Amino acid sequence: MLVIGVLIWSAVPGALDFEGSGPGQSENYYNLLVQGFRAGQLNVKRDPSPGLAQLPDPYDPAANKPYVWDERHFSHDMSYYKGKLYLYFGITPAVVLFWPYVTVTGHNLSDRNACVIFSVLGFAAAAALIYGIWRRYFPETGPWIAACGAAALGLAGGLLEILSSCEVYEVAISCGFAFAMMALAAIWRGLHESSRTIRWFALASLAYGLAVGARPSLLFGSIILLIAVAAVVHREWGRVSLWRCCLLIAAIVVPLSLVGSGLMLYNYLRFGSPFEFGWHYALTGINDVTAKQFSLGYLWFNFCFYFLELMRWTSHFPFLQVIVISPLPPGYAGIGEGQYCGIFCNYPVAWLALAAPLAWKGRPTEETATLRWFAAGVFLLFLMCAVTICLFVTSSSRYEEDFLPVLLLLAVIGLFGLERQVARSAFWRPLARAAWCAALMYSLVFNALATIDSHAATQYFVGNYFFNHGRMDLAIEYFDKASTLEPDSAGFHYSLANALSQAGRTDESLVQFQKALKIQPDYPEADNNLAFTLLRAGDVDGAIEYFQKASEVQESYQAFYNLGYAYRMKKMAFEAETNWQKAMELQPKFIPAQIDLSWMLATWPDAAARNGGRALDLIQNLDREVPNDPKILRALAAADAETGRFSEAIISAKRALAIAQARTQTTLVKKIQTEITLYQSNTPCRSFNN
Repeated sequence: MLVIGVLIWSAVPGALDFEGSGPGQSENYYNLLVQGFRAGQLNVKRDPSPGLAQLPDPYDPAANKPYVWDERHFSHDMSYYKGKLYLYFGITPAVVLFWPYVTVTGHNLSDRNACVIFSVLGFAAAAALIYGIWRRYFPETGPWIAACGAAALGLAGGLLEILSSCEVYEVAISCGFAFAMMALAAIWRGLHESSRTIRWFALASLAYGLAVGARPSLLFGSIILLIAVAAVVHREWGRVSLWRCCLLIAAIVVPLSLVGSGLMLYNYLRFGSPFEFGWHYALTGINDVTAKQFSLGYLWFNFCFYFLELMRWTSHFPFLQVIVISPLPPGYAGIGEGQYCGIFCNYPVAWLALAAPLAWKGRPTEETATLRWFAAGVFLLFLMCAVTICLFVTSSSRYEEDFLPVLLLLAVIGLFGLERQVARSAFWRPLARAAWCAALMYSLVFNALATIDSHAATQYFVGNYFFNHGRMDLAIEYFDKASTLEPDSAGFHYSLANALSQAGRTDESLVQFQKALKIQPDYPEADNNLAFTLLRAGDVDGAIEYFQKASEVQESYQAFYNLGYAYRMKKMAFEAETNWQKAMELQPKFIPAQIDLSWMLATWPDAAARNGGRALDLIQNLDREVPNDPKILRALAAADAETGRFSEAIISAKRALAIAQARTQTTLVKKIQTEITLYQSNTPCRSFNN
């Protein structure tokens, strides 16, 4: 119950749970899919952006981004096919949970609650299985060891990672975990209840079919069903009838085949192929149409990522540094953000799986034959699922849930075997116990710290969602949660500061910027945005100080441009010109610096800072490169007027006015109208600001 309580407490809704009507009334992807089913269609109940159909390649992430992330037609990670949106995520969660839930209650189910339900069910099945193994084969080891094994699987088996950000991805993964564990529990019962073997194996086959329906990557793990039949035939060899063999095979084949046939029909009706789940038509950060989904070329890289990558520790809470591996294999899509893997290094309790043979060492073969067959099946299930994931085009720590719980189940069997072997040794027993307890504690502590970081990252991503949608009150709330969980994260304080600044809470914003810079002194983005906040507060000198620091830390054209902007506000024309010139040297095509410099050279009230000829050359070149831009035409008119070309100035200004009016740029329209009046009276413009 303690583990279940921790799982429920740790569940955090992801950003997609806030799509549609908002928190508490989620229109997440699975609810949209159910709405589509209830309307008699296989696509989700959401129309794609019309702009997608106009693109030459709607799967090009650079081209489709404005339409995929459009708030009204949000479709990131949906499948787009023939003008409709589908899910490539498994159908099982929609059929077994989301649809029944909305039918019974009349309300949508959140991703968070779905993940909790599946995770708790899966853990309950795994715990019952561990209890059954302990009670039948290792009662002498004591119940507290079985409890430790269950805690290891529940708290270091990837569930906390899944629940740290509950979205459509985690729903499918946790559903696959739940039904895979149920299948294993049913197989165990079938192996030990001869009178009900057929029934339990049929249930196992159905459960594993539903697991595949949630996570197609689990398909090859169905070998566990064949191992179960082989175990029964081996045990009953010489007295098993042909009819019983046929029934056993039918029990494992028919339910799985029915589910598989349904999945293939579902795929065919959607995408014209029984083997296409929609992944190749997904709207993601890569072009999935051309990507190679599985390849041997990814195997070693992914194996190192999932099993061998050593965690890097830091001095800042929660003391973990996310994994960054390079170079990537050719064609590889990349690693998800905020990843903590390296199972053999970071979850040392998993090494106990190597001790599994100790569970039957020194015991009569007939006494442990079923346990050996079951352990062999669990190992093959782990191997098949792990290899499948290691062949995939991208990697993420949440994918571990396909195989890590199974590996830890094998480790629990190894723990039981180890305890049994050293039970009578006064020397080896305390040493072995100290070793596995240390491995377990390290695994749990590591996972707890990784979970805290994942929780903070989830709060941050949700905050970003609200920030990008202009809802600063909620952005501040979630950024604040993230920075509270990880007070030593400069990035979280920086994001909170930006949101506070946008909300007009300047004093609080300045405090958060300072916290970010105290943690990470070389943080040019924080220096830059702090400077802008100071500018809005009227502290030009303070802004110049931080703009200068930003330009020193990172010699970027944007940093020099911002510093020039601050100097202009301070009415220091020569300093502004110097920094804008540096910006243009670093980025000759940087239009804002060219416009501002030409405007200042043409309009500055102090004649010593003006240079009409230079302003005219600069802005004429820009006008040829970027025609029909009202700001460029306005600066061109000012340069014409400064050089005495008032008729040309009037023509350029009127062109700028017409374009600005067509674009409803009200403020710019008023400025240009005032300047036209000046030019009509043969008077050049004079201004400290643009």
